Amino acid sequence: MASRVSGPTRRPGGPGAGDGARPRRAPRPPRRARRHRPGGRRLLRRHWKAVFFGLTAVAIAGAMAWALYGSTLLVVRLVRVSGTGKAISVGQVLAAARVPRGQPLIRVDTGAIAHRVAQLRQVQSAQVSKDWPATLVITVQLRRPVFALPVGGGYALLDGYGVSLRQVASRPPGLPVLTVNITSRSLRDSPAVRAAAAVLAELPRQVARAVRGVVTGGPNDVSVQLANGAVVVWGGAGRGAIKAAELRVLMQRRAQVYDVSGAGTATTRG
Repeated sequence: MASRVSGPTRRPGGPGAGDGARPRRAPRPPRRARRHRPGGRRLLRRHWKAVFFGLTAVAIAGAMAWALYGSTLLVVRLVRVSGTGKAISVGQVLAAARVPRGQPLIRVDTGAIAHRVAQLRQVQSAQVSKDWPATLVITVQLRRPVFALPVGGGYALLDGYGVSLRQVASRPPGLPVLTVNITSRSLRDSPAVRAAAAVLAELPRQVARAVRGVVTGGPNDVSVQLANGAVVVWGGAGRGAIKAAELRVLMQRRAQVYDVSGAGTATTRG
């Protein structure tokens, strides 16, 4: 009798099953959710923000330009003048300034106005500024008389630059008589007159109050005559503090001439 050996029992549908058995498919991996890229949206938002701010800046600049140049809000409505006195009135300054009323304040040429005002004889300098929104300010510094220059039967009052301010019949108290030993058609901006004015400013205060006359022959040749008849030979302007100290020492003794014109060689005569 033949023996029969059987193999392992086959499971239904397992390997080795008949042709009718369908093989199992491996499970599909779960689909990954699509991720949205945030970079694109950020760039888009930035772009529109830049466009918005750019348009806003253009609108603001346009509004400012219209307000400054085209609006009637920022035009010259008031002109304020300061620094005038008896020698010159506010009306004279305004007439010389010729300020264009109603012109936009930003277009006003302050330099040209200051130049026109400074042409007035009594004005030494002029400054023009803008006080927004609608005011122009003119500040003048008037010339003041420093010397009395004999002219005809009276005196011409000169400032420290040789400008003749007006003529009077008699010498005003406190103004020294100026003697100019040079030949010139005009004393305006004369170096000799300017040196004489500078020397007056360098004199010790007590001596300056006693000055009755000033003689100048040039920038380095200035002498002053005192009320007691003494003469101070000062020379040129410069080294004022040293000369003033030397003069105080010299004037401790009476003399007719006090000479401090030379450096370190102060002397007296008479």
